Amino acid sequence: MSESTTSTTELTSQYIARVTDDLEHNLKEQERVAAEIAALQEQLTALQQDHTVLVNMQQALGITKAPAESAVTPESTAVPSPRQNPSAEPSGRRRARKATASQASPAARKPAVKKPAAKTVPAAKTTQPTLVELIRRHLTEQSEPRSAAEIAATLDQAYPERGIKTKVVRVTLEGLVAKSQAQRTKQGSSVFYTAPDALEPAVAPQAEEKPEGTDS
Repeated sequence: MSESTTSTTELTSQYIARVTDDLEHNLKEQERVAAEIAALQEQLTALQQDHTVLVNMQQALGITKAPAESAVTPESTAVPSPRQNPSAEPSGRRRARKATASQASPAARKPAVKKPAAKTVPAAKTTQPTLVELIRRHLTEQSEPRSAAEIAATLDQAYPERGIKTKVVRVTLEGLVAKSQAQRTKQGSSVFYTAPDALEPAVAPQAEEKPEGTDS
């Protein structure tokens, strides 16, 4: 009896040690995977911010092509908890949705098909001036040169919902200068922008000041 008790005790100790090691290994693997997910989440956030800046620059340059939507939605970036049960609740929700869809009558689904409000969305977008138009209009209204930061601050105050940034305004101004739709001057280390000067005729004043001839 003593030998069998001793062997049982040794076997139990071996199982306890094995389970303890496996548990520690499992916890370390969870920490490693969580760290990788956090790093990927940071990279995704940076890419989404770059995507927003590029879309703003595309609009500032007057490109009419619709900007590409981000392929990742906020819901898809959420990190799932490792202790959730993925099989029980979703199946119940699917059954509930199927039951609700089967009970809905065709007459109740018909009003949901009509979306008259969607027709007014393109009209609202077309009436909103582009950033290029806003900057051109602002330059023509100024009597003195303005810097990109000053123009961005004025437009952002007038249109706070657009989130106008100085970097985007500066890129837009450089594009207008390249198209001869704006002039750039430099004072020291600062750069200022003005509207293009209107061409003034130089022949008319000379015609008016023509000296009178003397009779010979």
